[in-house]
Amino acid sequence: MDSVKNNEMPQEQPADEAPLSPPFYKRLIDLFFSPGKLGDDLAANPVWAAALILTTALIVTSIALIPPEIFVEMQRQAILQSGREVPVMPDSVMEVMRWVTPIAAGLSVFVFTFIFAGLYALIFAFIMGDEGKYRQYLAVTAHAMIIPAFAGLMITPLRISTENPNLTLNFASFMFFLSDGYLLNFFKAMDLTSIWSGLVIAMGAHSIDNRRSFASAAMVPIGLMVVIGLIAARLMP
Repeated sequence: MDSVKNNEMPQEQPADEAPLSPPFYKRLIDLFFSPGKLGDDLAANPVWAAALILTTALIVTSIALIPPEIFVEMQRQAILQSGREVPVMPDSVMEVMRWVTPIAAGLSVFVFTFIFAGLYALIFAFIMGDEGKYRQYLAVTAHAMIIPAFAGLMITPLRISTENPNLTLNFASFMFFLSDGYLLNFFKAMDLTSIWSGLVIAMGAHSIDNRRSFASAAMVPIGLMVVIGLIAARLMP
């Protein structure tokens, strides 16, 4: 009997038990240097809270570092271009903007992360028939959003020196031969770090359902960026 007990096979781990997720610092490294591995990890264990908190914190910090006077001047220029009279801005409003602007930016990126994750889930899982769940696309989107948020913090000194809080790393920097107009505005709206983020999302979509090739998955986030860029270019002065 003892020999039988000693030869008993160990119990297998339940099939529905999710594998352990890599620590967050490891996922951050994979985000920049091994997005394919990150996609596989998030597809198996879709954790998203820490990534979303970090993205929100990066956005809030980058906006809070910009003096509120720059935002006021940007609004003043927009009002002047519309031909309206510029109202006097009291000091109390400036103090409110110092706190409200970064908080509003943080809330916006927090909410839009859920919205875009739902949009990707709708397109990939429902329209294109991939085998993915909303939480998986939310995990991929939350991690991918770290890239433009981190880049925005890095170029904050440049935004302050140029007094342009909307400054991004975009294609317009290479289109110096174009004159002002709709086409140049479109390239201004095509942020390079957002495209990088979109490619990470595409890699994640491929990991969620490996029947979906990376190339076809990339067409979805890049296509959305093109549509948004075409609309944003029309709204730019």
